[in-house]
Amino acid sequence: MPDPITWVLEADVFPDSHARMQEAIAEHGHTVILWSDEWWATGRWPRLPGTRALFHGSLGNAARIQQELPWRPGAFCATDRFRCSAWYPAAKPWLLHESWVLTTVAALIADAEAVLAPIGSPESFFVRPDSPLKPFSGRVVSRGGLSLRALDHGFYYDDASLPVVVAPVRPVGREWRYVVCERQLIAGSEYSAAERIAIPDDPTGAPRAFAAEIAATLSEPESVFVMDVCQTPDGLRLLELNPFSGADLYACDRHAVVRAVSEVASSVEV
Repeated sequence: MPDPITWVLEADVFPDSHARMQEAIAEHGHTVILWSDEWWATGRWPRLPGTRALFHGSLGNAARIQQELPWRPGAFCATDRFRCSAWYPAAKPWLLHESWVLTTVAALIADAEAVLAPIGSPESFFVRPDSPLKPFSGRVVSRGGLSLRALDHGFYYDDASLPVVVAPVRPVGREWRYVVCERQLIAGSEYSAAERIAIPDDPTGAPRAFAAEIAATLSEPESVFVMDVCQTPDGLRLLELNPFSGADLYACDRHAVVRAVSEVASSVEV
C-alpha cells in the first residue's frame, strides 16, 4: 500500500465527481483537504511538511501550484509538455489532425491566406490555443467570420501573439477519456462535455485498446495524465492529452484512479 497522500480538492470545480472522489480517497486511507483561493492572497496554505500532497481542480490553480507551492508532487500539470506543439509531431500516427500549423492569433488575423495555405486553404478551419490552459475554447471558424472577437480576444486574454494551432475541420463522433499512470490505462469514461453525459467505458472495447496502444508507445508528457480519443469516419483517433490535476474525470472509476495515482505520488521525494 502506498504511503498516505494528502489530496487537495477544489470541490466547487467538479462538485459531483469530487463527492465520489472524497469517498474513494477516504476508503484508501488518504486525507482530503478542500482548496481555498484565499490562500493565494493570504499565503496561508497548509504547509504539510514531509507530506506528499496532490491537487485536483481547475487547470489554472493546478499550474500555479506546481510552479509556486512547495507541495510534492503538488500537481501533475507540466504545462509546457502538454502544449500541442510539444507532442503533436510524435503523435502523428494516431492524431486527429492529419495536417496542422502553429501560428499566432495576430498572424492568423493579419494574413489568413498565408497561414492556411499549408493545410489546403480551407474556407472553414479549426482553431485552438497551443497551451493546455486553454485561454479560449477550440472552435470552427470561417474566413468570413474571422476576427479577434471571434477568438475571444479581450475576454479571456489580451495578447494577440498567443500561439494557436490551426487545422482542417474533422468530423468527430463519440469521445472517451482515459487516465494514464506510468504508461498504463487506469480508468476510462465515454463522455459528452456539451451534454454533460458520461458513462464508464467498455474495458474490452476498441477505444480502450486504441488508447492503450498510444499510452504504451507515445513518449509520456508526465507520469500521470489524461488522454482523449474520438470516433471519426476514418476510425478512432487521438484527440488530446491533458494534465491530470486539472481534468474532469467524468465517469472514470474513482477507486482505480485514487489507488494508482496515489501510488505514483507516494514515490515522489519530499
